[in-house]
Amino acid sequence: MKGDAEMKVIVDLCVVPIGVGVSVSKYVAECQKVLQEAGLSHQLHAYGTNIEGDWDDVFAAIKRCHERVHAIGAPRITTTIKVGTRTDRDQSMQDKIDSVNELRSS
Repeated sequence: MKGDAEMKVIVDLCVVPIGVGVSVSKYVAECQKVLQEAGLSHQLHAYGTNIEGDWDDVFAAIKRCHERVHAIGAPRITTTIKVGTRTDRDQSMQDKIDSVNELRSS
């Protein structure tokens, strides 16, 4: 990393509230609101959410997701996080998707 540059990160986040029954959509929606409020680029998928941004901003938002999900009634949360960083070049979530789709199309 050069100087004081921010470390960019792409995260795959799966927040699972426990003790709330089988439907968790309202908790996922609340976490999506947190990410929107934080101004982070994110994409919901069937079993989680991809998020990209500055390391500190992303992890602060993940903490707020936990705080909000607890606040609306989840007594317990288990979270799975996959984290990717790179220093050789900038790469967005969409760049990664486009790269695979280009190879698939050829």
